[in-house]
Amino acid sequence: MSGNCTRVSAALAAGLIAACTIAWVLAPAPTAATAANATADKPFADHRLVLQLSDDDAKKQALVISVAYNLLKFYGPDRIAIEVVTFGPGIALVRADSPNRKFVDSLVAQGVRFDVCMNTVETIERETGHSVPLNPNAIPVQAGVAQILELIEKDYTLVRP
Repeated sequence: MSGNCTRVSAALAAGLIAACTIAWVLAPAPTAATAANATADKPFADHRLVLQLSDDDAKKQALVISVAYNLLKFYGPDRIAIEVVTFGPGIALVRADSPNRKFVDSLVAQGVRFDVCMNTVETIERETGHSVPLNPNAIPVQAGVAQILELIEKDYTLVRP
């Protein structure tokens, strides 16, 4: 039975990634407003970092959270702008029922932004017939990968833990 579950999980993950990629290609180009808002939120930041989370892996979620906390401690919350972009299975971190919700909320209170790919959310909703309950602190972006590209163009450094 576990072999069947693994095949189903792998097939679902592959389907989500394919759907997100197709939706990203077909989606209208995002405006620079979202990336500009990230920069405007931290006008005195000396450093800008985008953390990519595209896996539903508890260890990677913990690592993203740890990196954000450590950098806030090292630089101070006013000197670093951190944006976590979630897409594909990575949106698990910003679900309303995430076991890491208190950490996400704490980081948001310190100025970290958590983006959620709406292409992924819409794909899940279409395939399951159920809405995806999201953390109200998650910032919807049309396409997670496009958001990363926009941030890189705004001098953010991409890190994929």
